[in-house]
Amino acid sequence: MRRFSGRLRSALIIGLQGIRARKLRTLLSMVSLFLGVLAVVVVQTGASIAERALLADLEITAGVDGTKTAEIMTSPRAGDIVIDTVDGRTDAMAMLSTQAVVGEPDVRPVNEGGAPFDENWGSMACVPEQGCDPSQVKPPGQAIEMRLIALTADIRPFRPLRPRSGQWLDFGALPGMAPRIVLNLEAAKGFKRYKVPAEMRINGATSNITPQIVGVVDDGGYQPQAYVRLDELTTWLPTAALSDPNTGAGLQVLMTSSTPVEQVLMSRMKGIGSEMYVSTVDSREEQEKQLWLMRLIFLSMAGLVLLIGVAGILNVGLATVGERIEEFALRRAVGTPRSLLAGIVLAETLLTGLLTAALAIGCGVAGLKVLSVLFGDSEPFLRNVTFPWEAGVAGIIAGLIAGILGGFVPALRAARIPIATVMRA
Repeated sequence: MRRFSGRLRSALIIGLQGIRARKLRTLLSMVSLFLGVLAVVVVQTGASIAERALLADLEITAGVDGTKTAEIMTSPRAGDIVIDTVDGRTDAMAMLSTQAVVGEPDVRPVNEGGAPFDENWGSMACVPEQGCDPSQVKPPGQAIEMRLIALTADIRPFRPLRPRSGQWLDFGALPGMAPRIVLNLEAAKGFKRYKVPAEMRINGATSNITPQIVGVVDDGGYQPQAYVRLDELTTWLPTAALSDPNTGAGLQVLMTSSTPVEQVLMSRMKGIGSEMYVSTVDSREEQEKQLWLMRLIFLSMAGLVLLIGVAGILNVGLATVGERIEEFALRRAVGTPRSLLAGIVLAETLLTGLLTAALAIGCGVAGLKVLSVLFGDSEPFLRNVTFPWEAGVAGIIAGLIAGILGGFVPALRAARIPIATVMRA
């Protein structure tokens, strides 16, 4: 073991001396290898960022991994039971949703049915033969229809919505008489495009409401939605109206995997004859195969680029060994083992590969920092992004593999140089 360590140390020292003595050849080897190693680093970094972006998008739409989602069949009593169960808890919160129209009264909204503003879902034609009274059809006007989601607590621990402007709902403050609402991006597009009166109508409300728009968030939804505190909305709207199936209401509970709320809700829903369906969010496992396939494809492409670099370092290595035949023959004549001669050549290519990997990793870190500064504000997944350690490890492994593959044949050639060569020289 001591003898092996001594040979390894000697090979590294002589290899470093060889690199210093042939700086231009080392530079040429690094140039041919740099793009290959950089491609591996970039692919690994890109795959990590893509995974982060994909999971981040899934988190704001489906929820954080491990979150349990309970879909509850709406009924007049279900809403009160759910609110009573989750009230004051931090491990569960409820969402009660209904349709709302903001704008002129007694008109058809510009996006009837809550359609996205760049899509025209159209409205059903009024056919008198089918019992439709044309006189009851509302004229088109300046009004926006959207989904209104009332929250019992902050939803962001379960679905990390991305703030875009303004502020989020403050659940620590006293409820206001005028409900404060936060729009999603699609709803904000409609309010920016159309000038509508600040009058909101909800089925079952005691009167029309004047909401206060306090912010905009990205919730990943393609339909216009708005979020409001439940205790501010129930000043104008009974809870029973928010869980009335005849008004298109929806009832959903988000909770942690360890909370007892699930069992309590299940028992209480059975007591009133209401059904409840629970599912667990597992976005990473669902996307794992897709992410792995994407990474494999790009790594294969990077591997081809790396092989070109290996061919370059192989050519330089063979040319270097050809020029050093007399040196290696002389070392053999004075008793240097063949394994040490091979180790010297292999140490040079390995050190060259590691130096190239360090340079490629440094470029990757700097490039990612520049991307974060330039595009972090417009792309949330690039904001405060850090260089993934997997990319650094991949770069080092790529440099070592390239050094071994590029130096193996020259090392064998150096080890087979006969002692007689020095006599001919």
